[in-house]
Amino acid sequence: MARSQETFNKKDKEKKRLKKRQDKQLKKEERRANSNKGAGLESMLAYVDENGHLTDTPPDVTKKKKEIKAENIELGVPKKEVIEDDVIRKGKVAFFDTSKGYGFIRDLANEEKYFVHISGTLDEIGENDSVTFELEKGMKGLNAVRVKKT
Repeated sequence: MARSQETFNKKDKEKKRLKKRQDKQLKKEERRANSNKGAGLESMLAYVDENGHLTDTPPDVTKKKKEIKAENIELGVPKKEVIEDDVIRKGKVAFFDTSKGYGFIRDLANEEKYFVHISGTLDEIGENDSVTFELEKGMKGLNAVRVKKT
């Protein structure tokens, strides 16, 4: 005799499929019963209190209101740090590449290194030369300009 085409595995899969379908139908009916469609805008609004928590009650606008004068409001860009102009500094050339035309000068006062380009030099400089220089704001920071040998 021929065996049935249906196996245990097929029956099990069919039962699972029916169970999923029933669960889906139950969830759909539950959503319909508990939906607040057409309840209005007030039921959908949420408010944030002064502590940053969500609440369903609107905040009290009369409470904690601060008076701010228009003169106290500052508009614009904050002031930049003032760089002392025309201050002649002393330093030592830490590195200078004459073929490429740039190098670095170490300030003797604060041990900072500043970029120097050959176009910012007044005398010919080399490594370990003592120099005087001034600082100027460049694209990537402060640059040494008007560099002279001492």
